[in-house]
This record gives sequence, C-alpha cells and structure tokens, in this order.
Amino acid sequence: MRTLIIGASENPKRVSNQAITRLRNANHEVLAIGARKGIVEDVKIITEKISFSDVHTVSLYINPRIQDEYEEYIIGLKPKRIIFNPGTENIDFRRKAAKAGIDTLDACTLVMLRTDQY
Repeated sequence: MRTLIIGASENPKRVSNQAITRLRNANHEVLAIGARKGIVEDVKIITEKISFSDVHTVSLYINPRIQDEYEEYIIGLKPKRIIFNPGTENIDFRRKAAKAGIDTLDACTLVMLRTDQY
C-alpha cells in the first residue's frame, strides 16, 4: 500500500518521522513531502508537489491553515483515503474529499499501525 506523508520531518521526535519509520518497518511503500528536504529510513523527503501515481493513502501532518495549498493537489492524486492525524482535522477539506469519492478518517496513523487497522 503506497502512502504519502505530507508534513514529513527528519526530526525523530516528530510524529511524521515516526510514521515513516513504522510504515517502512511494516513494508509499506512511503513517499514524503516536507518543508525541508531530507531522508528518513530509505525515504527521501521532497519539497515539491509531484504528481505521484497509485497513492492509496495520504497521511496529513500539516496544520489546517496550510492544508488549503494542498487540497487540489491531494484530491488530484485520487487516493483511496486521507488520514487527518491529531491536530490536522479539517471538516471543509473532508467534505471536498468526500465529494471526490475519497474516504477520510480523523485518526492516528501510528495507532492504526499498532492496532493492525492500517
């Protein structure tokens, strides 16, 4: 399952970093976009909105105020689902995604992985 992390960070204290590590340890393919370039595990963090194909899940780690600039991009990727991790919940974006046929969850990627719900 191909996952795109938006809000990725090289800082191991950041939850997005932990998500990348745990997803890779569970053998998920991970793509990452962040404010700064870097590497976590074997995943390159890029800063550009590349038109990736076959993205199953987008896991958000960016504040709702920043999400506006990503909404069209994410919907254009046509993922199966978007996970709004704690602090990223955004009802307006959820509605837009639902209209586009994308499932959305207010959930925690780390908890989902730990409880085999991912």
